[in-house]
Amino acid sequence: MQRPLPPLWLLVLITFSGTVAMHIFVPALPQAALSLKAAPGPIQLTISLYILGLAVGQPIYGPLSDSYGRRPVLMVGLALFTLGGLLSLWAPDVRLLAAARFVQALGGCAGLVLGRAIVRDSSGMTQSVRRLAMINLITMIGPGLAPLLGQTVTDWLGWRFIFVLLIGLGLLNLLLTWRILPETSQPSGQFHPGKLKRDYGQLLSSRPYLALAIGGGCATTSIYAFLASAPFIFVQEMHRPPHEVALYLGLLVAGLSLGNALASRLIGRVSVEHLMLRANALSLASAAVLLAVLLAGQLHWWLVLALLLVFNVGAGMTSPAALTRTLSVHPGLVGSAAGLYGAIQMVVGALCTAAVGLGHDPALAMASVLVVASTLSQLGFRDALRTPPP
Repeated sequence: MQRPLPPLWLLVLITFSGTVAMHIFVPALPQAALSLKAAPGPIQLTISLYILGLAVGQPIYGPLSDSYGRRPVLMVGLALFTLGGLLSLWAPDVRLLAAARFVQALGGCAGLVLGRAIVRDSSGMTQSVRRLAMINLITMIGPGLAPLLGQTVTDWLGWRFIFVLLIGLGLLNLLLTWRILPETSQPSGQFHPGKLKRDYGQLLSSRPYLALAIGGGCATTSIYAFLASAPFIFVQEMHRPPHEVALYLGLLVAGLSLGNALASRLIGRVSVEHLMLRANALSLASAAVLLAVLLAGQLHWWLVLALLLVFNVGAGMTSPAALTRTLSVHPGLVGSAAGLYGAIQMVVGALCTAAVGLGHDPALAMASVLVVASTLSQLGFRDALRTPPP
């Protein structure tokens, strides 16, 4: 059946809204803490609970959209995102603000899950890789610029005005989804907890799906290990000025963007499977060289940065290929598969962030985590491709 092709710009808009809402509020934390008379720990919960909301919500939206359709479930999520913004705008204390941010994240993650599912519904394998690569490429710009926008808004209009912008974004997305977005799935019309258990039971018992999902998470969100340790590596170990760290993180985003752009170009020339394996092998090779360089005591900031840039180019190419291949394992459970994939990414990212804090040398710990994660990705991908399809 020929299915309608949703506008790419609309999928970008609904996909990046959830992550932009997290990054835009980070610069406002000090002013919000002062305004609400809160200590640093409680105000940081507004970020922690937002991440938790992203992780908790993603596995829920997938099965709901398989049962009731992508479009209506997405509209519910966008309405919840807007409601969370309203509650955040009027929150009188930090506890209610943290709770409101959790609600906002539960709504915002609908776009993360369903944007991916809609692409897979309406496109073939090759076209899905191209469209997912382009969505990833464009949506990276949002989180990259969000802190700068958040700082500007906070300085000029106050921290609460950030939520005015997010409320406006939620309403715009809701209106555009209602007026423009077609339904791309064939919903069953039935949902009950037993179905949820069966769907996720089927995915969690599927060796190819788990191997691909865990491999995809290790290939992409393992870079959180660098994000968590970057200030310690460059400022404390390499004695670089603190303001340079933001430039290095921007270069990291540029590497991921370049990888996504290359994936979009290469997918017509190589298969999804070959792109996934070879791109991840590039990340693994750069991580291994980085670890060897650090073990040899050659701690040069430009060399570390260059190798991390190569790692991220590989991760950027791997991401859309791995996601497309993962969502193709069980065609009847695309929504559930997308939601579980997103949750697995969050778990892998959290584990990599925690693991990098275990060592006494942040740079060595970070490189070790990247090598282990990339190796697990390569093993997972190869195992999945050897396993017969269900």
